Amino acid sequence: MKYVLAFDQGTTSSRSIIFDELGRIVSVAQREFTQIYPQSGWVEHDPEELWNSQYETAVEALSKADIASQDIAAIGITNQRETTLIWDRRTGKPIHNAIVWQDHRTSAICDDIRASHGSRITELTGLEVDAYFSASKIKWLLDNIAGARELAENGDLAFGTVDSWLVWRLTSGGLHITDVSNSSRTILFDIHKLEWSDELLNMFCVPKCILPDVRSSSEVYGEVTIEGPLQGIPIAGIAGDQQAALFGQACFSAGSTKNTYGTGCFMLQNVGTQPVASQNRLLSTVAWQIGGVTEYALEGSVFIGGAVIQWLRDSLGIIEHSSDVEALAVSVPDNGGVYFVPAFAGLGSPYWDQEARGTIVGLTRGTGKAHIARAAVESIAFQTADLRKAMNADSGTHLTELRVDGGATVNHALMQFQADILQLPVVLSQTKETTALGAAYLAGLATKVWKTKSELSEHWQIERTFVPKMLVAERDRLMGQWHAAVYRCLSK
Repeated sequence: MKYVLAFDQGTTSSRSIIFDELGRIVSVAQREFTQIYPQSGWVEHDPEELWNSQYETAVEALSKADIASQDIAAIGITNQRETTLIWDRRTGKPIHNAIVWQDHRTSAICDDIRASHGSRITELTGLEVDAYFSASKIKWLLDNIAGARELAENGDLAFGTVDSWLVWRLTSGGLHITDVSNSSRTILFDIHKLEWSDELLNMFCVPKCILPDVRSSSEVYGEVTIEGPLQGIPIAGIAGDQQAALFGQACFSAGSTKNTYGTGCFMLQNVGTQPVASQNRLLSTVAWQIGGVTEYALEGSVFIGGAVIQWLRDSLGIIEHSSDVEALAVSVPDNGGVYFVPAFAGLGSPYWDQEARGTIVGLTRGTGKAHIARAAVESIAFQTADLRKAMNADSGTHLTELRVDGGATVNHALMQFQADILQLPVVLSQTKETTALGAAYLAGLATKVWKTKSELSEHWQIERTFVPKMLVAERDRLMGQWHAAVYRCLSK
């Protein structure tokens, strides 16, 4: 039996999962890490805590599986994508905390660059000019950390998204690399030429020498060199978390679509070997590159998905555990006219408003915590419906099903409401850890654990399908109320 170890480095926790050659989970280890909020709108992570939590879970997963490192054919890495790190090549020490994808300190930088170069940047990258992506975060670090720009221009600093940081540490600084899916999320990468763009680098004042080498998503990059249980294991797969989930969901044909319900919500559709220029403010992004063939995706990005449930728990205190929200939400027959737009970090697709802020409308004396909980849960489905509408318009593909994964899929009331609002079957895969599975698949393809994508498709199985039960007229009424709430919170 062959095994693959997946690193799943997310926004709130690091996980390591070992899969066998049938794609079954053998062992799992997970560590949460600290969320740092220096001021309003700023979100950071400690790079050393990211590394330590990820490495410790890998060692723990190996121990739980009771297998030797020699039994691991490869490591595949998937990661929170746009989160930005810069470290000193000479010492390996970060110059600052990682700036997380949710962070909005660079909104003003983006406003200025968008005014001058917005359409050109979208043409080259498929992305909106937004603080969500890495480029403005790099510029901020180089401009605000004493001596950083001089060190960068001298070639002494290295930039990376979290995948690059993990590979650097695993190889004792021997490899400074990323893959095409992660590089396509920086606003510095030309997704047509598949290379770093000098034109974009000049716009953001980023020295090219700090960038990692760009590799495919599935190849043997090198081996773990640090001493310990992982030493000698090949590193053979890298993909950003949403692209990895698309791969793990076996969305290998053009038109196949998945939605991941995590901290945010991310709907991706495979569009084949040519990028699609969105006319509805979705993102065009690289899905993966395997064996010299690059496939692309359309993506809709919702910044606050499952995180709204954490807010109910941590900030309002109306639930003790995230899992409590389903029972509270279904304790009332409907939302009581309450609509919740959780724009805590602005609004992503298809609105792209960095200044929008969260809004709750429809409150009356009869509103209780159950109505607010229900409105919060429903907001996840409403935002996803906005993505689906934009995606249909862009791709001309009318979905026959939506494959779903992520933590919030355990909330079956949400999944049913999602099917009702979409008027579309919502298909829950048997494997919940599709993001990690996608990373494992990419690494396993490179090391011959699996030979073809067709073989991987045979592993994918349905756990449950939620079919629409709501009348179309009622769906349309609810969506109309939702859009009225959204327009209340958009900045003027």
